[in-house]
Amino acid sequence: MGGALGRERDGIMVRESKGTQKGWGKRRDLLERRSILGKEKRILLSEIATAMSRIATLLEQELGGRLTAPDWGAAPAFWLRRVGRSGVMVEGVAEPDRVRLSDLQGIEDQKRRVVANVRQFLAGLPANDFLLTGARGCGKSSLVKALLTEFAGEGLRLVEVQKELLPHLPELLPLLGRAPYHFLVFIDDLSFEEGEGSYKELKSVLEGSIWARPKNVLVCATSNRRHLMPEYWRENEASRDWGGEIHPMEGAEEKVSLAERFGLWVSFYPFSQEEYWQIAAHWLRVYGAFEEEVAEARAAALAWAIERGSRSGRVAEQFARAWLGERRLRG
Repeated sequence: MGGALGRERDGIMVRESKGTQKGWGKRRDLLERRSILGKEKRILLSEIATAMSRIATLLEQELGGRLTAPDWGAAPAFWLRRVGRSGVMVEGVAEPDRVRLSDLQGIEDQKRRVVANVRQFLAGLPANDFLLTGARGCGKSSLVKALLTEFAGEGLRLVEVQKELLPHLPELLPLLGRAPYHFLVFIDDLSFEEGEGSYKELKSVLEGSIWARPKNVLVCATSNRRHLMPEYWRENEASRDWGGEIHPMEGAEEKVSLAERFGLWVSFYPFSQEEYWQIAAHWLRVYGAFEEEVAEARAAALAWAIERGSRSGRVAEQFARAWLGERRLRG
């Protein structure tokens, strides 16, 4: 018959009209369009998921996520660093500056007092937070680093916190309290300027908060200021008017109260000329100088200190590196 074609169904040849064929074509087109739309939908959903993931990553970078504990056994030292605008994270320091107690010359009394305090701490005995103050370059920060070198094998860990991140201490301490280690929370070169308020966070952590501090945490800080905050002559003139404040001495007491929360104060003083020279000679030997070279270097070491305007341990080591390195380069 004209206008009809056959299609095999279940082994039987069935004759179909042109209208039937047209219907089958429309159905096939519809199925193809649905397939295309399904693919487009899956692609769109995948793109949306990718975009949401990127947004979440950006938000975490900008705002910071919840503070989580690292692997405390993976490194001996850690630092609290900023993530994004307001978040923080604890990151390990795989290769910390390894200072030896034996390399810290001229501060035997300071070493003895601090080491005894840390030994008490590691033994589970009462120990004090400690504040190292005094002359620059005389071993305050180096002593803290040497404690880590000396006691890392006994479970001591160091966590450095910068001054601007002190408000995050309440988040950090619970993480430390749950870890099977003893921690020194280290705040280097700590001081506060007029009008800064972040010192109040540190005051609460040291003493004054309703929360009990973990027993496996000590706070140690170094500063060139004994009381950590600027002091003025006017604060000693209680009988005079002081900017309209009725009780000016209460403001002065507020400044001193932060330093008083450290139970152990250890002061560092400028070295005498002979002490400075002995430190320089020690570092010359550490870097490989022969004894005749050490004796020869004395005059140059003293001149170096005069030029630098300081007889600190830092300056002594800098001299040893410069003098011996230049001599070895010349051959």
